[in-house]
Amino acid sequence: MKAVVTGSSGFVGRELVAHLRAAGDEVVGLDRAAGADITDSTALRDLLLQHRPQAVYHLAAVSHIGGSWSAPAQVFRVNAEGTLNVLLAASHAGVERVLVVGSADEYGIVADKDLPLGEEAPLRPITPYGASKVAAEFLGLQAFLGDGLPVIRVRSFNHTGPGQAENFLVPALARRIAVAEREGRKEAPVGSLEPVRDFLDVADVVAAYRLLVERGSPGEVYNVCSGIGRRVADIAAALLIMARHAIELVPDPTLVRPVDVPRLVGDNTRLRTATGWSPTIPFEDTLAAILTRWREDIGDRR
Repeated sequence: MKAVVTGSSGFVGRELVAHLRAAGDEVVGLDRAAGADITDSTALRDLLLQHRPQAVYHLAAVSHIGGSWSAPAQVFRVNAEGTLNVLLAASHAGVERVLVVGSADEYGIVADKDLPLGEEAPLRPITPYGASKVAAEFLGLQAFLGDGLPVIRVRSFNHTGPGQAENFLVPALARRIAVAEREGRKEAPVGSLEPVRDFLDVADVVAAYRLLVERGSPGEVYNVCSGIGRRVADIAAALLIMARHAIELVPDPTLVRPVDVPRLVGDNTRLRTATGWSPTIPFEDTLAAILTRWREDIGDRR
Protein backbone atom coordinates (compact mmCIF):
# COMPACT_ATOMS: atom_id res chain seq x y z
CA MET A 1 0.00 0.00 0.00
CA LYS A 2 1.23 3.51 -0.79
CA ALA A 3 0.68 5.84 2.14
CA VAL A 4 1.21 9.50 2.98
CA VAL A 5 1.86 10.41 6.61
CA THR A 6 1.39 14.02 7.65
CA GLY A 7 3.47 15.11 10.61
CA SER A 8 6.00 12.43 9.67
CA SER A 9 8.94 13.89 11.59
CA GLY A 10 7.02 14.14 14.88
CA PHE A 11 7.24 11.67 17.73
CA VAL A 12 4.37 9.45 16.55
CA GLY A 13 5.01 10.19 12.88
CA ARG A 14 8.52 8.74 13.01
CA GLU A 15 7.24 5.59 14.68
CA LEU A 16 4.40 5.22 12.19
CA VAL A 17 6.62 5.69 9.14
CA ALA A 18 9.02 3.02 10.43
CA HIS A 19 6.14 0.65 11.22
CA LEU A 20 4.54 1.06 7.79
CA ARG A 21 7.81 0.51 5.97
CA ALA A 22 8.56 -2.57 8.06
CA ALA A 23 5.16 -3.90 6.97
CA GLY A 24 6.10 -3.40 3.32
CA ASP A 25 4.22 -0.17 2.61
CA GLU A 26 5.58 2.57 0.38
CA VAL A 27 5.57 5.70 2.52
CA VAL A 28 5.79 9.40 1.71
CA GLY A 29 6.32 11.63 4.71
CA LEU A 30 4.90 15.15 4.72
CA ASP A 31 6.07 17.57 7.37
CA ARG A 32 6.33 21.31 7.84
CA ALA A 33 10.07 20.97 8.48
CA ALA A 34 10.39 19.63 4.93
CA GLY A 35 8.19 22.36 3.45
CA ALA A 36 4.82 20.58 3.56
CA ASP A 37 2.54 22.80 5.62
CA ILE A 38 -1.03 21.54 6.07
CA THR A 39 -2.28 25.12 6.37
CA ASP A 40 -1.25 25.65 2.70
CA SER A 41 -4.22 24.08 0.93
CA THR A 42 -2.89 24.52 -2.61
CA ALA A 43 0.52 23.02 -1.91
CA LEU A 44 -1.06 20.14 -0.02
CA ARG A 45 -3.44 19.34 -2.86
CA ASP A 46 -0.56 19.39 -5.36
CA LEU A 47 1.50 17.03 -3.19
CA LEU A 48 -1.27 14.46 -2.87
CA LEU A 49 -1.98 14.65 -6.61
CA GLN A 50 1.72 14.12 -7.24
CA HIS A 51 2.02 11.07 -4.98
CA ARG A 52 -1.49 9.58 -5.42
CA PRO A 53 -1.47 7.56 -2.19
CA GLN A 54 -4.01 4.88 -1.38
CA ALA A 55 -4.02 5.90 2.28
CA VAL A 56 -3.40 9.10 4.23
CA TYR A 57 -2.52 9.00 7.92
CA HIS A 58 -3.20 12.51 9.21
CA LEU A 59 -1.09 13.07 12.31
CA ALA A 60 0.14 16.64 11.82
CA ALA A 61 -1.08 18.89 14.64
CA VAL A 62 -0.16 21.21 17.46
CA SER A 63 -0.20 18.50 20.09
CA HIS A 64 0.68 19.92 23.49
CA ILE A 65 -2.52 20.28 25.50
CA GLY A 66 -1.22 22.68 28.16
CA GLY A 67 0.39 24.93 25.57
CA SER A 68 -2.90 25.35 23.70
CA TRP A 69 -4.09 27.87 26.29
CA SER A 70 -1.47 30.41 25.20
CA ALA A 71 -2.15 30.16 21.44
CA PRO A 72 -5.71 28.94 20.87
CA ALA A 73 -6.09 30.59 17.46
CA GLN A 74 -2.95 28.97 16.11
CA VAL A 75 -3.95 25.59 17.55
CA PHE A 76 -7.37 25.79 15.91
CA ARG A 77 -5.93 26.89 12.59
CA VAL A 78 -3.44 24.04 12.41
CA ASN A 79 -5.60 21.31 13.93
CA ALA A 80 -8.99 22.16 12.42
CA GLU A 81 -8.31 24.18 9.28
CA GLY A 82 -5.27 22.00 8.54
CA THR A 83 -7.44 18.89 8.77
CA LEU A 84 -9.97 20.43 6.39
CA ASN A 85 -7.16 21.02 3.89
CA VAL A 86 -5.99 17.41 4.21
CA LEU A 87 -9.52 16.09 3.66
CA LEU A 88 -10.13 18.27 0.60
CA ALA A 89 -6.77 17.29 -0.90
CA ALA A 90 -7.43 13.60 -0.22
CA SER A 91 -10.83 13.80 -1.87
CA HIS A 92 -9.33 15.55 -4.90
CA ALA A 93 -6.65 12.85 -5.19
CA GLY A 94 -9.08 9.93 -4.83
CA VAL A 95 -7.52 8.55 -1.64
CA GLU A 96 -9.05 5.23 -0.60
CA ARG A 97 -8.59 5.57 3.18
CA VAL A 98 -7.97 8.59 5.42
CA LEU A 99 -7.15 8.14 9.09
CA VAL A 100 -7.85 11.31 11.11
CA VAL A 101 -6.12 11.17 14.48
CA GLY A 102 -8.07 12.79 17.29
CA SER A 103 -7.58 12.78 21.04
CA ALA A 104 -9.11 11.58 24.28
CA ASP A 105 -8.99 15.24 25.29
CA GLU A 106 -12.14 15.62 23.18
CA TYR A 107 -14.10 13.89 25.95
CA GLY A 108 -13.17 16.62 28.41
CA ILE A 109 -15.36 16.63 31.50
CA VAL A 110 -16.11 13.06 32.59
CA ALA A 111 -17.54 11.49 35.73
CA ASP A 112 -16.14 8.37 37.38
CA LYS A 113 -19.41 6.56 36.70
CA ASP A 114 -18.87 7.06 32.94
CA LEU A 115 -15.49 5.28 32.92
CA PRO A 116 -14.18 3.56 30.95
CA LEU A 117 -15.24 5.84 28.12
CA GLY A 118 -16.83 4.32 25.06
CA GLU A 119 -16.98 6.11 21.73
CA GLU A 120 -20.60 7.11 22.35
CA ALA A 121 -19.67 9.23 25.39
CA PRO A 122 -20.42 12.96 24.95
CA LEU A 123 -17.65 15.27 23.78
CA ARG A 124 -17.22 18.14 26.26
CA PRO A 125 -13.71 19.53 25.75
CA ILE A 126 -12.31 21.92 28.34
CA THR A 127 -9.07 22.85 26.56
CA PRO A 128 -8.51 24.75 23.30
CA TYR A 129 -6.63 21.69 22.05
CA GLY A 130 -9.59 19.42 22.79
CA ALA A 131 -11.99 21.77 21.03
CA SER A 132 -9.74 21.91 17.96
CA LYS A 133 -9.67 18.12 17.82
CA VAL A 134 -13.46 17.89 18.07
CA ALA A 135 -13.68 20.27 15.13
CA ALA A 136 -11.14 18.24 13.16
CA GLU A 137 -12.93 14.98 13.87
CA PHE A 138 -16.30 16.34 12.80
CA LEU A 139 -14.80 17.71 9.61
CA GLY A 140 -13.76 14.11 8.96
CA LEU A 141 -17.28 12.90 9.67
CA GLN A 142 -18.73 15.52 7.32
CA ALA A 143 -16.28 14.51 4.59
CA PHE A 144 -17.52 10.93 4.91
CA LEU A 145 -21.23 11.73 5.11
CA GLY A 146 -21.27 14.61 2.65
CA ASP A 147 -18.53 13.74 0.17
CA GLY A 148 -18.20 9.98 0.52
CA LEU A 149 -14.53 10.20 1.50
CA PRO A 150 -13.58 6.98 3.36
CA VAL A 151 -12.53 8.60 6.64
CA ILE A 152 -11.73 6.61 9.76
CA ARG A 153 -11.50 8.62 12.98
CA VAL A 154 -9.54 7.71 16.08
CA ARG A 155 -9.45 9.17 19.58
CA SER A 156 -6.04 8.36 20.93
CA PHE A 157 -5.50 8.31 24.67
CA ASN A 158 -2.09 9.06 26.24
CA HIS A 159 0.84 7.38 24.57
CA THR A 160 4.54 7.64 25.19
CA GLY A 161 7.94 6.14 24.47
CA PRO A 162 11.63 7.00 24.02
CA GLY A 163 12.07 10.20 22.02
CA GLN A 164 8.92 11.95 23.18
CA ALA A 165 9.46 15.61 24.09
CA GLU A 166 10.05 16.50 27.72
CA ASN A 167 6.95 18.70 27.92
CA PHE A 168 4.84 15.53 28.08
CA LEU A 169 4.12 13.80 31.38
CA VAL A 170 6.19 10.61 31.38
CA PRO A 171 9.29 11.98 29.61
CA ALA A 172 9.22 14.98 31.95
CA LEU A 173 9.23 12.73 35.03
CA ALA A 174 11.94 10.50 33.59
CA ARG A 175 14.16 13.40 32.63
CA ARG A 176 13.97 14.98 36.10
CA ILE A 177 14.95 11.65 37.65
CA ALA A 178 17.84 11.23 35.19
CA VAL A 179 19.08 14.75 35.93
CA ALA A 180 18.86 14.12 39.68
CA GLU A 181 20.87 10.93 39.22
CA ARG A 182 23.59 12.68 37.26
CA GLU A 183 23.84 15.59 39.69
CA GLY A 184 23.62 13.44 42.81
CA ARG A 185 20.48 15.23 44.03
CA LYS A 186 17.97 13.50 46.27
CA GLU A 187 14.94 15.49 45.13
CA ALA A 188 13.12 16.05 41.85
CA PRO A 189 10.19 18.43 41.18
CA VAL A 190 6.76 17.13 40.21
CA GLY A 191 3.33 18.54 39.42
CA SER A 192 0.02 16.97 40.43
CA LEU A 193 0.24 13.27 41.26
CA GLU A 194 -3.50 12.62 41.40
CA PRO A 195 -4.69 12.54 37.76
CA VAL A 196 -5.41 9.12 36.27
CA ARG A 197 -4.55 8.45 32.64
CA ASP A 198 -4.74 5.60 30.14
CA PHE A 199 -1.30 4.97 28.61
CA LEU A 200 -0.01 2.96 25.67
CA ASP A 201 3.44 2.56 24.18
CA VAL A 202 3.66 4.50 20.92
CA ALA A 203 4.58 1.28 19.08
CA ASP A 204 1.23 -0.24 20.04
CA VAL A 205 -0.53 2.93 18.92
CA VAL A 206 0.93 2.97 15.40
CA ALA A 207 0.16 -0.74 15.03
CA ALA A 208 -3.49 0.09 15.78
CA TYR A 209 -3.45 2.88 13.18
CA ARG A 210 -2.33 0.59 10.37
CA LEU A 211 -4.82 -2.11 11.33
CA LEU A 212 -7.63 0.46 11.33
CA VAL A 213 -6.72 1.63 7.83
CA GLU A 214 -6.81 -2.00 6.72
CA ARG A 215 -9.87 -3.23 8.64
CA GLY A 216 -11.70 -0.26 10.15
CA SER A 217 -15.07 0.92 8.87
CA PRO A 218 -15.14 4.30 7.09
CA GLY A 219 -17.29 6.78 8.98
CA GLU A 220 -16.60 5.07 12.30
CA VAL A 221 -14.63 6.37 15.30
CA TYR A 222 -12.36 4.23 17.48
CA ASN A 223 -10.72 4.71 20.86
CA VAL A 224 -7.02 3.77 20.82
CA CYS A 225 -6.26 3.02 24.45
CA SER A 226 -5.18 0.36 26.93
CA GLY A 227 -8.33 0.40 29.05
CA ILE A 228 -6.16 0.67 32.17
CA GLY A 229 -6.10 3.77 34.36
CA ARG A 230 -2.79 4.71 35.98
CA ARG A 231 -2.31 7.41 38.61
CA VAL A 232 0.53 9.80 37.95
CA ALA A 233 1.74 8.93 41.46
CA ASP A 234 2.03 5.26 40.48
CA ILE A 235 3.89 6.10 37.27
CA ALA A 236 6.30 8.26 39.25
CA ALA A 237 6.78 5.51 41.84
CA ALA A 238 7.61 2.97 39.11
CA LEU A 239 10.26 5.31 37.69
CA LEU A 240 11.72 6.01 41.14
CA ILE A 241 12.19 2.27 41.70
CA MET A 242 14.44 2.29 38.63
CA ALA A 243 16.51 5.25 39.89
CA ARG A 244 20.18 4.65 40.74
CA HIS A 245 19.81 6.21 44.18
CA ALA A 246 16.96 7.26 46.44
CA ILE A 247 15.11 10.29 45.06
CA GLU A 248 12.12 12.05 46.58
CA LEU A 249 9.54 13.90 44.50
CA VAL A 250 8.87 17.45 45.68
CA PRO A 251 5.63 19.21 44.61
CA ASP A 252 6.18 22.22 42.35
CA PRO A 253 3.09 24.44 41.85
CA THR A 254 4.48 25.81 38.58
CA LEU A 255 4.16 22.33 37.05
CA VAL A 256 0.42 22.02 37.82
CA ARG A 257 -1.98 22.74 34.95
CA PRO A 258 -4.62 25.40 35.68
CA VAL A 259 -7.36 23.09 34.33
CA ASP A 260 -7.03 19.32 34.16
CA VAL A 261 -9.34 16.32 33.83
CA PRO A 262 -9.00 14.18 36.98
CA ARG A 263 -9.59 10.76 35.35
CA LEU A 264 -9.48 9.69 31.70
CA VAL A 265 -9.69 5.98 30.86
CA GLY A 266 -11.01 4.48 27.64
CA ASP A 267 -12.76 1.36 26.41
CA ASN A 268 -11.00 -0.27 23.43
CA THR A 269 -13.63 -2.93 22.69
CA ARG A 270 -14.59 -1.45 19.32
CA LEU A 271 -10.95 -1.34 18.18
CA ARG A 272 -10.29 -4.92 19.32
CA THR A 273 -13.43 -6.23 17.65
CA ALA A 274 -12.75 -4.51 14.33
CA THR A 275 -9.05 -5.33 14.02
CA GLY A 276 -7.98 -8.02 16.49
CA TRP A 277 -5.49 -5.53 17.94
CA SER A 278 -4.20 -5.78 21.49
CA PRO A 279 -1.32 -4.05 23.29
CA THR A 280 1.94 -6.00 23.28
CA ILE A 281 4.42 -3.85 25.24
CA PRO A 282 4.36 -3.91 29.07
CA PHE A 283 4.15 -0.39 30.48
CA GLU A 284 7.09 -1.03 32.80
CA ASP A 285 9.25 -1.78 29.75
CA THR A 286 8.15 1.51 28.20
CA LEU A 287 9.09 3.43 31.35
CA ALA A 288 12.50 1.75 31.51
CA ALA A 289 13.20 2.58 27.86
CA ILE A 290 12.27 6.24 28.37
CA LEU A 291 14.48 6.58 31.45
CA THR A 292 17.39 4.91 29.65
CA ARG A 293 16.97 7.27 26.71
CA TRP A 294 17.09 10.34 28.98
CA ARG A 295 20.20 9.05 30.71
CA GLU A 296 21.84 8.76 27.31
CA ASP A 297 20.60 12.16 26.14
CA ILE A 298 21.92 14.02 29.15
CA GLY A 299 25.24 12.23 29.00
CA ASP A 300 24.95 9.82 31.92
CA ARG A 301 25.97 6.47 30.42
CA ARG A 302 26.91 4.55 33.54
